Amino acid sequence: MLLHVTDLKKSYAGADEFIPVLRGIDMEVTSGETMALTGESGSGKSTLLHLIGGLDTADSGSIVMNGQDISSMDDAGRAAVRRHSVGIIFQQFNLIPSLDVSANIAFQARLAGVYNSAKADELAAALGLGDQLRKYPEQLSGGQQQRVAIARALAAKPRLILADEPTGNLDEATAAEVMAQMLALVAQTGAALVMVTHSPRLAGQMGRQLHLSKGLLA
Repeated sequence: MLLHVTDLKKSYAGADEFIPVLRGIDMEVTSGETMALTGESGSGKSTLLHLIGGLDTADSGSIVMNGQDISSMDDAGRAAVRRHSVGIIFQQFNLIPSLDVSANIAFQARLAGVYNSAKADELAAALGLGDQLRKYPEQLSGGQQQRVAIARALAAKPRLILADEPTGNLDEATAAEVMAQMLALVAQTGAALVMVTHSPRLAGQMGRQLHLSKGLLA
């Protein structure tokens, strides 16, 4: 078992009261598994993904990843887990504007101490970026930027990849192509993938689907 989430709860402060977003989430993810996390807007999908990735802290419950309880860690501990075990792909790409494609792909892997130039070049080629390595994010299309984000996440050799609407800013044809490339590369690495998506078509390409509604999984 790669990931075990138990009775996870999270609320946010509203104008007059705390608003519960997650009301007690239990879920498990095994190594190599692909999972779609679906649900209406505001159901807590991104919140759950951010908690698993250590980008935020829960009110209660536990998140055990690869035998480590990240819910009990401080900021530095969670950052170390993200650096070495988790790859995160955002809808907004989150590339570093001052770095070219090659340096963006290498960034996370260098932080984790696992950068391999041959592997990075292999990922870039597989994602159709082989001739784009010296360009900067602003010179790329949305599809190309998301491919860089995927390569960056995979280059660090994570055990778990979290993707938050990774094709949400792409047109349908580009989204389908990027999704196919991402799933093929994830399968090669053996990493698990948990992806938030509103698309039934994309969710159907994953090995398992969980639906989040009113703060609970169904």
